[in-house]
Amino acid sequence: MKELLAKEIAARVKDGQVIGLGSGSTTELAIVEIGKRIQAEGISVKGVPTSLRSANVARAAGIEVLDPETEVEIDWAFDGADEVDPQLNLIKGGGGCHTKEKIVARRAGGIVVLVTEEKLVETLGSKFDLPIECIASAKSYVEKELLNLGAKEVSVRKSSETYGPARTESGNIIIDAKFSPLDASLESKINSITGVVENGLFVGLSKEVLVAQGGGVRVLEAK
Repeated sequence: MKELLAKEIAARVKDGQVIGLGSGSTTELAIVEIGKRIQAEGISVKGVPTSLRSANVARAAGIEVLDPETEVEIDWAFDGADEVDPQLNLIKGGGGCHTKEKIVARRAGGIVVLVTEEKLVETLGSKFDLPIECIASAKSYVEKELLNLGAKEVSVRKSSETYGPARTESGNIIIDAKFSPLDASLESKINSITGVVENGLFVGLSKEVLVAQGGGVRVLEAK
């Protein structure tokens, strides 16, 4: 099913475009499909990656990778999501890249979201906790403030490779918070907590959502 989404994204690419490249398994498949078009048609594509892994996959595919700090206009961007609600708001950050992903999404004026149908939910937070990237020294304060905002549970994400907490590419920790309900207004409230870098609530950033479903791709457009 993810392959259908990857092919749909690759078909949208135009010669000479600068594209924001999301992170995750589905987006990596799309990057590879774009590479096939580069090889077959000789088109030129530049990409602004949201993670080191995406950058490496893009280079291997023949995409010219631009440093995220490069001051260049991004034509459009695509990415995956952990959850999508009926208003096309998202939870992202399962891979810990949501800060860079949100920066690229803002620069591109929104993202084309790629998901399989189980990612569609009636209410955000139904299946996934909300990831919050924060400075390690602010951990205790941020946890207390998240609880004050109504979080039912908070926990520092553990690394699968070390005995300590998971770290983002910027060296920060991730706190996963369970909110019920998870209201869109929490995006700005959480980001106002001193020590928080960014959270994984993406409000109003979906240009459209492509859903792999029943052997095809359904398009949900933002209203």
